Amino acid sequence: MPDWLTPEEWQALSLSLKVSFWATVVSLPPGVAVAQALARGRFPGHGLLNGLVHLPLILPPVVTGYLLLLTFGRQGWLGSALWDWFGFTFAFRWTGAALAAAVMAFPLLVRAIRLALEAVDPKLEQAAATLGASRVVVFLTVTLPLILPGVIAGAVLAFAKAMGEFGATITFVANIPGETQTLPTAIYAFLQLPGGDAAALRLVAISVALAMGALVVSELLSRRVAARIAGK
Repeated sequence: MPDWLTPEEWQALSLSLKVSFWATVVSLPPGVAVAQALARGRFPGHGLLNGLVHLPLILPPVVTGYLLLLTFGRQGWLGSALWDWFGFTFAFRWTGAALAAAVMAFPLLVRAIRLALEAVDPKLEQAAATLGASRVVVFLTVTLPLILPGVIAGAVLAFAKAMGEFGATITFVANIPGETQTLPTAIYAFLQLPGGDAAALRLVAISVALAMGALVVSELLSRRVAARIAGK
């Protein structure tokens, strides 16, 4: 544990990294699938799906958090079933913080991957299909390598967004030290305490450093992948 961080600050940092990691990992497969459907699909409800995906960007985060509480809380229509059948709940747990972060970051993830998909010439995929490749094989061998920079950029953006999520998280899972207190909620808590400015400033500096680091890593990885694809 770094000497310049108190145990409470270190807890908030480690929990934020854990929440952001799992929020990104869990949302990545459905993010790719939804982006593929929006970029390539033509079906009834296409506009509705697009609207639902981007809704968290438009709604106040507190509203999103409240809707999550109504859905996944112990008394929610889905949360009560999870509790009765499996003894599991998202509310006021770190898993709920990860769920809230994933929901808020999902639109950014989908948008980055969708833009990458729309930049791919469909004729390349059609050519592979005419050679007898199935849709899954075409996606894995042709489409995915071409959109990999977009996938990486979307994942990093989602991770950074999850690290900074506040409104939906505090509404859905509160601000429990060691359980649901992430960097943003810890900063908020320290700002409410007399003499907490120094701790809040340390966590702000860490948040800025992590966000900048995520953007730099995203740019470097995207350029490397793009260069490898161009060299093939």
